Amino acid sequence: MKFLFKIFFLFFIIFGIFFGESKANDIQYLASPWVQQFTKSTYKAGNQNWGLSVDQNGLIYAANSDGLLEYDGAYWNLYPHPNKGIVRVAQVHPDGKIYTGGQSEFGYWLKNNNGRLTYHSISKRLLKDLNDEIWKIIIQDHRIIFQSFSTIYIYENEKIKTITEDGEPFLFAFQANKRIFVEKIPSGLHELKNNKLIPVSGKEQLKGHNILSILPFDAASFLIGTAKGGLFLMSKSGEITPWKNDINEELKNVQINNGIKLLNHYYVFGTILNGIYILDENGSFVQHINKSVGLQNNTVLSLTVDKQSNIWSGLDNGIDRIAINADLYYYSDNSGKLGTIYSAKIYQGYLYLGTNQGLFYTSWNPNKKYQSIDFKMIHGSQGQVWNLEVINNVLVCGHNTGTFQIQGTAMSLLSPKTGGWVIKLLSPHAPYVLQGNYTGVSLFNSLPNALTYQTQYPNFRSGVQLLETQSKNSVWAAGYNELNLLKFSDDFSVIKQIKPYAQKNGLPKSGYLGVYKLAAINVFTTDSGLYVYDELIDKFTPYHQLNNKLGTFSKTNKIIPAGNNSYWFINKTRIALVDLLQGGQIRVDSIKLASLEDNMMKYYENISALNPNQYLISIDNGFSLLNLGRDNFKPTDVPAPLIRNIRSLFSTDSIDFNNDKEIVEIKYKNNSIQVSYALPYYTETAVQYQFKLTNTQEEWSDWSKLPYKEFTNLAVGQYIFTIRAKLPNGFITKETKVEIEILPPWYRTWYAYLGYLILLVLAIKEVRKWYNKKLIKHEKQVKKAYLLKQEELLKQEAIRAQQHLIEIKNKQLEQELYNKNKELTNATMNIVQKNELLNALNHELLQLKDENGNKLQPEQLQKVAKILKNAYEDNMDWHLFEQSFNETHENFFKKLKHQFPELMPNDLKLCAYLRLNMSSKEIASLLNITTRGVEIRRYRLRKKLNITTEQNLTDFLMNIS
Repeated sequence: MKFLFKIFFLFFIIFGIFFGESKANDIQYLASPWVQQFTKSTYKAGNQNWGLSVDQNGLIYAANSDGLLEYDGAYWNLYPHPNKGIVRVAQVHPDGKIYTGGQSEFGYWLKNNNGRLTYHSISKRLLKDLNDEIWKIIIQDHRIIFQSFSTIYIYENEKIKTITEDGEPFLFAFQANKRIFVEKIPSGLHELKNNKLIPVSGKEQLKGHNILSILPFDAASFLIGTAKGGLFLMSKSGEITPWKNDINEELKNVQINNGIKLLNHYYVFGTILNGIYILDENGSFVQHINKSVGLQNNTVLSLTVDKQSNIWSGLDNGIDRIAINADLYYYSDNSGKLGTIYSAKIYQGYLYLGTNQGLFYTSWNPNKKYQSIDFKMIHGSQGQVWNLEVINNVLVCGHNTGTFQIQGTAMSLLSPKTGGWVIKLLSPHAPYVLQGNYTGVSLFNSLPNALTYQTQYPNFRSGVQLLETQSKNSVWAAGYNELNLLKFSDDFSVIKQIKPYAQKNGLPKSGYLGVYKLAAINVFTTDSGLYVYDELIDKFTPYHQLNNKLGTFSKTNKIIPAGNNSYWFINKTRIALVDLLQGGQIRVDSIKLASLEDNMMKYYENISALNPNQYLISIDNGFSLLNLGRDNFKPTDVPAPLIRNIRSLFSTDSIDFNNDKEIVEIKYKNNSIQVSYALPYYTETAVQYQFKLTNTQEEWSDWSKLPYKEFTNLAVGQYIFTIRAKLPNGFITKETKVEIEILPPWYRTWYAYLGYLILLVLAIKEVRKWYNKKLIKHEKQVKKAYLLKQEELLKQEAIRAQQHLIEIKNKQLEQELYNKNKELTNATMNIVQKNELLNALNHELLQLKDENGNKLQPEQLQKVAKILKNAYEDNMDWHLFEQSFNETHENFFKKLKHQFPELMPNDLKLCAYLRLNMSSKEIASLLNITTRGVEIRRYRLRKKLNITTEQNLTDFLMNIS
């Protein structure tokens, strides 16, 4: 069976899947499941993913070339192995430990206080040396089995038991139905019992085939997948026989590498060469998922299944999630063979697709459970196909070139009128069929198993895309921005009246106009919302009753019946399934097909009912299949969101957190935080989150796709952070809560307050000590100040006494000076008087006469004159005067002589007399010269003292000190 040159689609039919309902756990067969790709740039680790496992919370763990990968639906975390080696296998234990094995190492991972995984080595703790590479881990009750190519290590009760087989290597170990099997090379398949390997009786059948998978087939038998021999069945007794199935020969060529059981009756095999194959329990081929339908790589290194029955594949380059249990499947027309699909129908053993390139068909047998199909174009159908409709058991194709009847793989022309957009049987009780096309409306006559063209109405030539009956003979005809009510004759042979409707009739000004039957009511779609026609007043009015409930879908541009009073509403490529409920209520599900938004052709969106529960939806590059009959959603399988991390926004400090901690305590300096959360429930459309934080935000937040929330500058206190999630189907999960306490800053902690108390006591003690010291110091200062004051008083008293003594002494000196001055004055006056007396004597002597009356001769007076002269020139008086004068005037002569060394003794005398403030007459008497002579000397003295005429000579001499 080759898949290299043709595109084959496989679909499931239980008396025709398109005529009956699917089981909740059936896998769809037409198209392929959605593949979510995780590239190495997404998870930021190595290419190869050797092992996959899922924990109880739904987290995915991958054994990667760069370490252990963890995925929670929002975040990838890589945990490099401490020895920097490749991790070959990972298995999650129910107790939460993640056991891993790889190069020369095996052990387990546990979460620390920060919610991060930390590694704990078993091999290094219990083995002296390990030079093996672990490829398989089997968890069986309380023991863990680690298998390498040379040894089996059984870890139980903190002890390790090893099994080796005389140098015979092991290939791989497997667990199925609580039994453990190991293949030895070359001796074959063995079962591990009581820590011993027991040969399986039919192992010779498998020799040389290399066993890569052993799965439970039923309660007692097993399905064995081999690399070279395909699939085998092993009975409870050990009998092994090849399993006859649809693709065993192909599996031999693509080399099975691993396998898992899915939904209790499907078997999934990963291969080395061509991706993933799925078979059912009867050996029927179900799905082939490889690179051509979205898988990143065709070499599948590992497989696992999560709680939602998604298949996870660890590839040689990347990790993929395959939504095998989803309601939506996809076919991507990567080759462009089909083009854009406008309509689809199942008719008389064929599935037909009308596209912009032509009409395609494939055979279809409703009585065959599985079949392969290959779409081929009907000869002559090239071009745009607008519409496929079954009218009275006749398949009619509205084509760009005309209208055709389709019979098997052939087509015959019914009408040459181009562009058959819509065709409608007006009543099951009348033969009239109307068709809207490029140039107006055509009439057909319908009979059982036959349809004949009658006429094109000549009086109406507008393009018609939609037709709906208003009354027995009245039909609405709608085209782009145009709406007409056509009134026909009773036999529909002519149009009797054409009445256009526009803004004047209550319709919006412009835009797209459509008409659809909604629960027996004609509803008119516009860009402004839905309208209804009031025949009594011949006006259109907004359909407020429905518009208000539809929200944005009131502005729908297309309505397609979905059965059971449900309708598809399409608003510019957004799709909602609207259920009209009793009591005028409606239910709007806009999530179911949210993944197809902006992936459909605007205004030509197509949803074709293949049966009441199966819909083919045209998308840009192929089509999607929706199965509404599946009920695989189980609320009990949906976990509550996980709070993944709490970290500081502005600090590298770690915050102790894991989901088991009752209260998360955060230091005040880290009071700006980011809370990260995730829901390990994997869907095609992103999960939305809603949160609240007590004490700051008591109401629920708006729904958001962001898997984190930041809070800044939280005040000291306790908070409860609550998070919940909403799935694409509208289901709201249980809440997850965590109590967060922002601790007070260090200066507001109990030990800080204790420190404050101790400091306060010490401070009081120090204050008292300081106060006492200050008091003592103050007393000393007061005493010192008193002593200083007393000393100062004594000093002042002494000064006053001294001053008094000085005053007394000065008075004494003044008195002495006065006395000396007085004595000096007296002495001076005595000298003056003496000189005056001598002058008088000399004058009288010169007047003396003898007895004759004649003056005496000089000779007679010479002796007396000499005595007088000697008396004048006697210096004794001067010396006495000088001594007294110096005592009184503090060496006046010395000072004067020092300042004016050119002064002569007579000059000094004159200075002394002038200082004593004597008159010129008195000075003349003392110097025995005339008054004129005194003035001459004064003049000369002025010159020697360098005194100007304006300056008083006596004052000058008085100031010399």
